[in-house]
Amino acid sequence: MSLDLTPSDRRLLMTAAGVLLVLIAGSLVLTGGSDDTADVPSTYSTGSRGAKAAYLLLQSSGYQVDRWEQPLNELPDAGRLTLLLAEPDGAPSADERVALRQFLERGGRVIATGMFGASFLPEHDALPDPLAGMTWKRMTSQSPSAITRAAPEITLAPQAHWKPGPYAVPLYGDDGRDRKLTATSGRHTVVTYPVAGGDVIWWASATPLTNAGIQETGNLEFFLACVSADRSRTILWDEYWHGHRRSLADSAMLGPVKWMFVQLGVLALAVLLTYSRRSGPIVLPAADRRLSPLEFVRTLGSLYERAGAASVAVDISYQRLRYWLTRRLGMSGSASADEIDRAVRERWSHADPTLGDTLRACEAARNDVHLPARQALALNQSLYEAAAKLERLGLRRKE
Repeated sequence: MSLDLTPSDRRLLMTAAGVLLVLIAGSLVLTGGSDDTADVPSTYSTGSRGAKAAYLLLQSSGYQVDRWEQPLNELPDAGRLTLLLAEPDGAPSADERVALRQFLERGGRVIATGMFGASFLPEHDALPDPLAGMTWKRMTSQSPSAITRAAPEITLAPQAHWKPGPYAVPLYGDDGRDRKLTATSGRHTVVTYPVAGGDVIWWASATPLTNAGIQETGNLEFFLACVSADRSRTILWDEYWHGHRRSLADSAMLGPVKWMFVQLGVLALAVLLTYSRRSGPIVLPAADRRLSPLEFVRTLGSLYERAGAASVAVDISYQRLRYWLTRRLGMSGSASADEIDRAVRERWSHADPTLGDTLRACEAARNDVHLPARQALALNQSLYEAAAKLERLGLRRKE
């Protein structure tokens, strides 16, 4: 089907297409044009905040590490697993949090980073700290453990801190804020706590495992100690919450591609509306006439009422009936009411005795300026009924 577009429609379509191309080009430029340098701790990213170097390091060091691109509801039942949630892009549902708790109860370990990572955990007392997270800072150990023994100091950008509590053991904190930090006070940036048969380790940010941060003193040792020195333990590096999912449609809808489809939909809607508006049926708007029949009748009745001219209305109806009867009977227009009544009874098959009375009453009332409105209405009704009877009879002459 060919579209007959007007020049103005073509200009609108070309303008919309140009705007769409500019938006797509801008999206590609702003997003870097490739996911290889995405600004998230993903194992696919080679950017400074990516985590491909840490992932390849684990593989080359003999660790069993796999990318996890499925929902948390599908986590395996095996207990000797470590799930790494490196700053997930989103918050979990209630079912996903239940699945993660069951994973921990089976003996799993969860390493979560950032504010969103804390929201996945069974207990999450993390508070945002965006100003502190703008720069990297040295964090010192706060409690003796295998992790702090491997790395007494680490470097990270503390985008959040953990509120002190009785169940969580603080491993690292910011000694630059307060030289008197203790295990029960201050801003803790790395904490751990047990959950049934498993355990949780939370970091304030993913800096130690990023391509740029893993080079800082103590960060590599800290990362490997958190992952576990036991190389028989399988590491599942979550990529599902970074937009890498099994279904191509799921990955597309989570990334910037979905906005391209939204723009295409807006363009298609604009074209459809433009074409339908130009090609639809032309309907003239209904014009309200001031002198419609009902309005005319009401206006005329109102004039008669204000003028007190009820006799005029009777005279109009009476003269109309007289004119019709005299023409059909071949009589003079000046014939009296009695002559008309007698002619009707003699020439037509009409035996209505009230016709003469009605004609005579109207004859007398036509010049009565004080005629009541009710009486005028009754006379008009009588004239209408008489005319209707004569119409039904067909006005046949007697043989």
